[in-house]
Amino acid sequence: MLRESGAETESGAGMGEWNVVITVREQKYQTAWTHLQAFGKVQKTDFYNVLTLQVPDLAGFRDHLAQLCAEKSDILNVLSRVVPAQVVFAFQTAEEFDEKAREAVLRWLPDLAGKSFYVRLYRRGFRGRIVSPEEERSLDEVLLSALEERGTPGRIDFEDPDLVIDVETVGNRAGLALWSRAELERYPFLRVR
Repeated sequence: MLRESGAETESGAGMGEWNVVITVREQKYQTAWTHLQAFGKVQKTDFYNVLTLQVPDLAGFRDHLAQLCAEKSDILNVLSRVVPAQVVFAFQTAEEFDEKAREAVLRWLPDLAGKSFYVRLYRRGFRGRIVSPEEERSLDEVLLSALEERGTPGRIDFEDPDLVIDVETVGNRAGLALWSRAELERYPFLRVR
């Protein structure tokens, strides 16, 4: 079952609940931890320079962090990527991940209708079982086919897409988000492309 971010979900591989994935720049782990504690529950992961965060209000968090980045531009020297997830789920197998990821991206068909887009997957864990380029292509194809069936064809564009679907995995948990071109420009910490 997929859950909207912020809802109770199953725990994953020794890592707790999260709805934000953070990649920290080299040797900036403690500084990042200090900045992020003000937003919610920060957690270590089993992956190098990767933290997770549970925040109660994704939109508020995103806007507050954008304001902080504007005021203190050096924060982007600490935080490499910060990605809030609009949908989160746990999975135990690559097949379960694929099934739930397909279900998640299909909910965005109305947003993708007639638009250019692509899927980007940042995988941490399940090495060799989930292959990022293959999964990205598979989800792109699922969406293109579903859009065609609806009579609202979309197209893949890696140069200047209208929308990007970001898929983040940390162990056996995944978070997905849909970002518009304007949001990618407004929130410099997303760095999805």
